[in-house]
Amino acid sequence: MDKDFLKGNFLEQIREELFNDILPYWRSFAIDKNTMGFFGAIDNSNIPDLDKERTVVMVSRFLWTYSAAYSLSGNKEFLETADYAFKYLFSYFWDDKYGGFFWSVNADGNPAVCRKQIYGNAFALYALSEYSIALYKAEKRGITFSNRSTSILEDAWRLYCLLQANAKDLQNGGYYEAKNRDWSWTEETRLSEKDIDCCKSMNTNLHVMEAFSALCSALKDISEDDGRLYDVQKNLAELVNVHVENILQDDMHLALYFDREWNVLEPKEISFGHDIEASWLLWEAVQSSGKFADESVKNKVLQIAQVSLEQGFDSVTGGMDNCIHSDDKRDSTRVWWVQAEAVNGFFNAWQLCKDERYMSAVKQLWNWINNFQKDKTWGEWFAEVSRDGKVDYGMPKGGNWKTCYHNGRMCMELLKRSCS
Repeated sequence: MDKDFLKGNFLEQIREELFNDILPYWRSFAIDKNTMGFFGAIDNSNIPDLDKERTVVMVSRFLWTYSAAYSLSGNKEFLETADYAFKYLFSYFWDDKYGGFFWSVNADGNPAVCRKQIYGNAFALYALSEYSIALYKAEKRGITFSNRSTSILEDAWRLYCLLQANAKDLQNGGYYEAKNRDWSWTEETRLSEKDIDCCKSMNTNLHVMEAFSALCSALKDISEDDGRLYDVQKNLAELVNVHVENILQDDMHLALYFDREWNVLEPKEISFGHDIEASWLLWEAVQSSGKFADESVKNKVLQIAQVSLEQGFDSVTGGMDNCIHSDDKRDSTRVWWVQAEAVNGFFNAWQLCKDERYMSAVKQLWNWINNFQKDKTWGEWFAEVSRDGKVDYGMPKGGNWKTCYHNGRMCMELLKRSCS
């Protein structure tokens, strides 16, 4: 049954979603052709906010997605979009004086927030690694492009070394939340209005781990320097241990905020999206860390997925709840990225153990996305939808936090995994 499901109409729908909706949508509506870059906000009628500042996260996510899309499809238009994002990233976000990337710039290109948010630099590393792979594949296909894979990989390595030198906690493990522009210590670390000032966070360390996995892939493909790969794999394995030993709690949920010694800080909330996303990113990191891999993490991965399924997935509607707040109030909002990462996480769990409950959840989630999350009039996905299917039109269709990264990656993960 599931083999037919994977090889039949389901995969065709995924291809249709990726290549005929998600990727064309952002090429059509997100690119600011007048001032260069990408719009910081787009409403649900696809009208951009011309003055909204732009973050390094948004630009890096576009760079990663279109690089990965080129590697998957060979469509040169996607590589051109990736190149556009790369040029914008280095022209306006790179700090020539101290190294690393600013958190945000204004629409006119002048720096807005110069703080070195480690989360943002992790996404830049993730994107540069994927872009170097895309260029390498283009070179193998005989395509000469404006950048070379080896030079982009050097950019990625330079950023990795900056993070190792300035953001890693050598005593307690993991990576700090933020530094000042000159990489000095700062107490202002808050990632967004939803977050708090803290020394370390789950979210930042999760995406540093994600970036290191991508850098391992780039080094394996392109570089002949085994010493560099060894170094990244060793640090990646250490970060896997940090997640298992410090961030993951006994109830199989990931705590959100920490002090330097990994003591959990208030508010103590459960984020179902981050839990299920972490489950498959942890397994990816284990596989990427080579001989440093700890296969026993597989049990933790499946335990996280099981708890996410039992506590976060709504089998009645087929959607994934958002979170449980510190006051135990459940938020059943269907957030776009949570639905996408739930598909990835449950599909990964199904591949690992073949428990049909996970495949059933994947099917139900895809039905929810098709019926309620997709905007069949204006394109792409709505950011937030209530449990009963009502769209929150006050949430932007796109911008600094919502790009093609989560749902585009979901489609690409399913296509790659189903063919393997």
